[in-house]
Amino acid sequence: MAILDILIHNLNRSLEMLKSTLADFTDEEMLTRPCAGANHPLWQIGHLCVAETFMINSIKPGAMPELPAGFFEKFENNKKTNLVDDPKQLATKQQVVDLLTRTRQATIAFVKTVSAAELEKPAPERFIKNFATVADLLMLPSSHFIMHMGQIQVARRKLGKPIIF
Repeated sequence: MAILDILIHNLNRSLEMLKSTLADFTDEEMLTRPCAGANHPLWQIGHLCVAETFMINSIKPGAMPELPAGFFEKFENNKKTNLVDDPKQLATKQQVVDLLTRTRQATIAFVKTVSAAELEKPAPERFIKNFATVADLLMLPSSHFIMHMGQIQVARRKLGKPIIF
């Protein structure tokens, strides 16, 4: 299996795992903080959309569709918006999951256009300390999903939901 096939497989699989993790959450439960100071699943999913769009656009500006108006400000990692618990100031579960799906589909479409030579290029300057190459950076969206899914699993436990993985 070629590196691009592995990347695409992991991008698809991590999306499906995250959607499965959220499938039985209500809009109200999406605001459950696993513990004091932790981010709730609604904010985390919005953040994943913002972060992935930024990552891919860092590799190729304009590769990703624009986020809805005001979405970036609601879900950027600025240590303010993650404190919001009012869903009217954020979005609904359906809105963030739909955007997450569209974002990931756009990422996969982009990955399908990347050549082997492009994978070996240095990552954009902002990322190069932790991700040396474009290939390294393209692995980040899947692992970023998995990291947040672990946090959401704790919210599942707090809510008494069944273990699914």
